Amino acid sequence: MPFRTRIMKRRPFTVISYVPLRMLIFQTKTRLCPLRKTGRTVMRDSQDLKSDATESWYTKDGPESDVVLSTKIRVARNLATFPFPDRLRPQDKDRVRSIVFNAFGHLEGCEDYQAVAVQNLDPLGLRILEERGSFPKIDNAESLGVILRGDGKISCVVNVIDHIRTSVYSSGLDVEETMHLSQKIDRGLQSMLQFAASYDFGYLTASVLDAGSGMRISVRMHLPSLSYQGKIKSVMESLNEDSVMLKASFGSGGVDNVSGTGNRGMSLGSFYDICNIDCSGGSEIDQMTSILASAKRLMELERQAREECKENLPTIVSNYLYRSISLARWSSLVPLREAVSIISGVKWGKDMNLLVGIDDAELHALLYRIQEGHLTFVQKNGEFHFKKDIQDDDVKKNERLRALILQESFENIKLNF
Repeated sequence: MPFRTRIMKRRPFTVISYVPLRMLIFQTKTRLCPLRKTGRTVMRDSQDLKSDATESWYTKDGPESDVVLSTKIRVARNLATFPFPDRLRPQDKDRVRSIVFNAFGHLEGCEDYQAVAVQNLDPLGLRILEERGSFPKIDNAESLGVILRGDGKISCVVNVIDHIRTSVYSSGLDVEETMHLSQKIDRGLQSMLQFAASYDFGYLTASVLDAGSGMRISVRMHLPSLSYQGKIKSVMESLNEDSVMLKASFGSGGVDNVSGTGNRGMSLGSFYDICNIDCSGGSEIDQMTSILASAKRLMELERQAREECKENLPTIVSNYLYRSISLARWSSLVPLREAVSIISGVKWGKDMNLLVGIDDAELHALLYRIQEGHLTFVQKNGEFHFKKDIQDDDVKKNERLRALILQESFENIKLNF
């Protein structure tokens, strides 16, 4: 299948368009397909089946997207008749993987899922899954499995810490709908599998913090205004009192050179995840209500701080915006960390109504499109001509492609002040 490209009129190079998930992840893909007569599930080559949806979940707009990028619910479960994965013999790990693959093959809508033994997944595909949050970083892929819906909205990892870890994603703040879909999958699996549980501790998991509901809810937020006001530490302490944790989404900030202030930020690009600290505090509804209340409180604090920054720090705000757009438009090479800060600056300006020409969904998608694994795939599957001084340097070629992606995405931006 040819790689999609688009030629820009004003610049003599080819710019990358979106790539379907099925192209990004699997060079040779398999799909779950139940055989009704025997009750068995087999793996078929996807070329024999209909193509799946090409748009990833994060390309869609969602509620409260000026502050909230996404919602994720991860549910951990273990089979009652097997020890936890770190105590399993290799042959038993293979059995668990087959059992889980078979169960997913009988869920409603199973034709939309793909499943693969992780040791058969090429390293680049695995890295892309890691960048999308669908698979954790691991040292040994033996006997592990991954199941993924075509749009990436639903994923399941097998034999990673627990036997089953399903994740459901939504754009924006959409905890209720995400939980509804997560519970639907969980009920479907429970109709076929017996999970380890007790009356005293709830669902049993490899980590004590996951025991109980086994459900961890996380909300990804953009909090540049609170960061600039130096309020993140106090916000973190307040959330901890409610058993909610705030952590950096893309690593610590380090010295921020894009904003022009040189400040050492707590999180790169001021992107943060909030999540429940443990899974034993109350029912699933109680935990959902707690996270939702915390997210809404943070949203209001950020919006209030945004207006204060716009009114009281106009020079700092406009400088960050100018520097972000200038670096994106005129740089030949853009490192990953710098790109995250650029996207943050543009989003901050957009949310202050200081610019037009780009929406929150596109900015959210950029955070995935600029990752190293995604760009390496683009590099290997597209036809690009790099200048001689970087054509043998994969890191620099990725930085060049990253610059082109930002330039294409920002070409319609216009300042609104």
